[in-house]
Amino acid sequence: MTTQNAQTPAAASTSQGSHHWVLTLELPGRAAMTQSGTYTPPAGTTRYDAYQALRRYVAADHPEMSRANVMFFTLEPNQL
Repeated sequence: MTTQNAQTPAAASTSQGSHHWVLTLELPGRAAMTQSGTYTPPAGTTRYDAYQALRRYVAADHPEMSRANVMFFTLEPNQL
């Protein structure tokens, strides 16, 4: 059975970013959160640049987490 919204794996991957990321932040004794998503870094971006951009992205939606400790961060190519 197919649906109107069905996508082939190739079509689905092109609509996502080139990398998948996961970031877990913690305010000790107060709060913790994990966010994830896909991201296509500009040419020449380092892993550190991507990390900083993603922290800013998360903090923009959750300002209380802007000074949180990073408990986990991963950035991997979005392919299997």
